[in-house]
Amino acid sequence: MNLRWRSLAALGAGVLALAVAGSATPASAASAAAAPNAVGNCRVTAAHPFPVVLVHGTFESSAMWSQFSPVLTQAGFCVSAIDYNSLQDIATSARQLATFVDQVLAASGATKVDIVGHSQGGMMPRFFLKNLGGAAKTHSLIGFASSNYGTTLQGLATLVGEGGAVFVGLFCPSCRQQIQGSDFLNALNRPTDVVPGVSFTVIETSADEVVTPFQNAFLKGAGATNLLVQNFCPADAAGHIALATEDQNAWRLALNALDPAHAQPVSCVAETNPI
Repeated sequence: MNLRWRSLAALGAGVLALAVAGSATPASAASAAAAPNAVGNCRVTAAHPFPVVLVHGTFESSAMWSQFSPVLTQAGFCVSAIDYNSLQDIATSARQLATFVDQVLAASGATKVDIVGHSQGGMMPRFFLKNLGGAAKTHSLIGFASSNYGTTLQGLATLVGEGGAVFVGLFCPSCRQQIQGSDFLNALNRPTDVVPGVSFTVIETSADEVVTPFQNAFLKGAGATNLLVQNFCPADAAGHIALATEDQNAWRLALNALDPAHAQPVSCVAETNPI
């Protein structure tokens, strides 16, 4: 087997591993708390005028938010979580998000939402903001380990080349679109990766084993805030999934971004899950 085909097989194995990891983690989280509702039934308040829309990543579902959603609710936020086919074309997912946001606004009485996403869920909403009128309906976008500039999957995506990307794209168009340097990401990030009027925050871990290099999560546009959890808690070893599903240090950074007027110090709770 030549290098190209060995690399292609390895990429397939990597994608399968992500599928297993993405499906296993929400299951364990679901045991801790019920999955969040699709469209929440609460009305916004003066203290928290923007409902939070949670957007899961590739191979995940809204169940991944089972531990973080109650934290947001306890803090006084209206919370809704979308479920979408994360393997489909990302533009299609963004259109579904646009419909979902309209439903949340109607149910909550708000004029804008705060979007909190993980991985693809932190990147895909930028298509909604840039191309589907979402900027007028969004106050902030906060991403955990967002795939903003794609991934090399530890270099495998680069090794397999365009032919391998086509193979992956046959069963997971969004996977192909999230490869570093894809046409989709190039278009999304030009001429800038942010849009006026929306606050952008990215929370990332240097232990990210999915978005590689981990710096690919960070935005480059003026005004974007990029936060590396290890700059606050050097011993934090959270991986790509744990960063959003269980890392209380990352959660605090997200809560501070949602409500900067009442920001609190990060307490550096131990987080050792490398997944």
